[in-house]
Amino acid sequence: MRVMLKATLDTEKSNELIRSGKMPEMIREILDHLKPEAAYFAPLGGRRTCLLFFDMKDSSELPPVGEPFLTEFNAEIEVCPIMNGDDLQKGLSQLR
Repeated sequence: MRVMLKATLDTEKSNELIRSGKMPEMIREILDHLKPEAAYFAPLGGRRTCLLFFDMKDSSELPPVGEPFLTEFNAEIEVCPIMNGDDLQKGLSQLR
């Protein structure tokens, strides 16, 4: 199932990681592990935020997906199923 993970990073913790030079490698490790279809980074609501779109085959994958953000970045995370246009059309066709 395609999911979106939104991670809102703690400012103090991410400032520490940037100053120490560890932030780029940590983000790279997460991206290498998840192999997202798309990854975006923006200052949403004034806080560093990652939006990652990837395939999750089983809900048991949630702990290893979310924990790095929680433990390393002290982030707030949200994970939700999402659809692309084809998925939406397929779902809407089942409403008839």
